[in-house]
Amino acid sequence: MFIQTQATPNPNALKFLPGREVVSGEPHNFTTKQAAEISPLASALFEIDGVSSVFLGSDFISITNEISDWSNIKPIILGTIMDHFLSDAPVLNIDQNSKHSDPEEEAEFFDEKDSETVEVIKELLDSRVRPAVAMDGGDITFRGFRDGVVFLSMKGACAGCPSSSATLKSGVENLLRHFIPNIDSVQQI
Repeated sequence: MFIQTQATPNPNALKFLPGREVVSGEPHNFTTKQAAEISPLASALFEIDGVSSVFLGSDFISITNEISDWSNIKPIILGTIMDHFLSDAPVLNIDQNSKHSDPEEEAEFFDEKDSETVEVIKELLDSRVRPAVAMDGGDITFRGFRDGVVFLSMKGACAGCPSSSATLKSGVENLLRHFIPNIDSVQQI
């Protein structure tokens, strides 16, 4: 098994590509060892000193480390990922199409009268933004809409990335404002 690695715009995160499906359906973001208990792979990765988050995408794994020096932990991460996939153990101990409950995520918020606008926002995010953000090892999800402000959550390699605010303002905000004139701004939660 050959696992490729890719740098991300976040110097504290690397994207690992095992050459096979990691999860089907929605990606899964783990920011604590406790939250990762539903994933044997994420749990094993959290056992490595320095790992601070694990993001499981469709065909990649983004790992953020708190020390930014990859030279010592990258070989251990590669070995852990390889061992996991060679063992044929499940990536998740839940239905892969179900969305696990991330304690950092809250319910979406928006006024019912804005439901049509929210649907357009979600469609634009799903079709135009999320695929591009996944290329950088992350994900972006809708959290809310209030008074012309769209609230989004960045996950994976994009969470805490120095360029995430530029991505939100220059990219996502301009795109949404182009298609939906009543959007004033985009903010990260």
